[in-house]
Amino acid sequence: MRHSAPGAGRTGLSVGAVTLTSMAVNTSPESPLPVGEVSRLIGGWIDRLGAVWVEGQITQLSRRPGAGVVFLTLRDPSYDISVSVTCYRQVFDTVADVVSEGARVIVLAKPEWYAPRGQLSLRAAEIRPVGVGELLARLEQLKKALAAEGLFAPERKKPLPFLPQLIGLVCGRASAAERDVLENARHRWPHVRFEVRNVAVQGVHAVPQVVQAVKELDEIDDVDVIIVARGGGSVEDLLPFSDEQLVRAVASCRTPVVSAIGHEPDNPLLDHVADLRASTPTDAAKKVVPDVGEEAERVRQLRDRARRCVEAFVDREERGLAHALARPVMENPHRMIDERSDLVDSLTGRGRRCLGHLLDRAESELTHTHARVVALSPAATLQRGYAVLQGADGHVIRDPGEVSPDEALRARVAEGEFSVRVEPRVSG
Repeated sequence: MRHSAPGAGRTGLSVGAVTLTSMAVNTSPESPLPVGEVSRLIGGWIDRLGAVWVEGQITQLSRRPGAGVVFLTLRDPSYDISVSVTCYRQVFDTVADVVSEGARVIVLAKPEWYAPRGQLSLRAAEIRPVGVGELLARLEQLKKALAAEGLFAPERKKPLPFLPQLIGLVCGRASAAERDVLENARHRWPHVRFEVRNVAVQGVHAVPQVVQAVKELDEIDDVDVIIVARGGGSVEDLLPFSDEQLVRAVASCRTPVVSAIGHEPDNPLLDHVADLRASTPTDAAKKVVPDVGEEAERVRQLRDRARRCVEAFVDREERGLAHALARPVMENPHRMIDERSDLVDSLTGRGRRCLGHLLDRAESELTHTHARVVALSPAATLQRGYAVLQGADGHVIRDPGEVSPDEALRARVAEGEFSVRVEPRVSG
């Protein structure tokens, strides 16, 4: 089935679009869609898009003398994508003084499809340069958005190793930044090793190449730290290091990243997401690699300090020992024993006298108590001729009425006892 030839009017495009829909369902190896028809249908859909505003960076600019058309290539600064742009000379002449290769521009253009070659291009009706002020305002907005996501948070920063064995370096080829980092690092620590990735550090190829280099170095297990270095430049030159794609790539690295972009006043967004910011490439080498001379001096100072501490401790202990040996008790150890021996003898004599006095007093009290007991004892009364009468049950007889005639009693005297019998009382 054949359709109208390329270049048909808008009505034909609509019909072609409908036909494409049906052909998408019914296409088969036996009934393929012709190349010309595919190109025509694509052109129809592109024509429907209308004019659009596009932002990009000029990578190629061709202004042929006498030609009424200017050709340029517009590239996405973050991705490896570009598109051809054409415009009339009078359109470009309005910005010719401020726009050149490498400049960022905003273009009002209508997409066009060149069917014979199957090529897409943009026909520009207006070109506006992106000023430095506008770029800085956009960077500030991007900075706030990334900070709100927590990409710049201090707790995300990873500490740098004290002595990295292998350092990844991303820099321009044969650049001053590469020379500064390598020379200063090897001067500080001669045995340090580098894994260098030379990339474009400005222009449209900078962002994808730097991102790829950082990812490659991050995947190498032996790389301990990554340095991204570039010398100074204008705001436009340093824009790749504020690109969102690069910032997110560095934020996802497991290896610590050091940003060494430009000079001290320069502050791209890479500085905020990196684990450490260095003011210059030389400063990065100093912060990442320790100085062997300084470390040797520090070791020497610590060794001297340790020696002084040990010597001071030994001297203090020797003085303490000498002071202890100089005491009289150490000069004559038996003197304390002799003094204590005299004290023990004195206390022993005192204790003996006190015990003797106590025993004498106790003996005197015992003698007096014994005399009183003897004086008050019934035996003493019996000694004077008295007797004690006891009944058969052993109770003492105190009243004559307690006994009956012929009752047997026991009489106890001083030297013993004997039995007696009660005689009947004779009246008389």
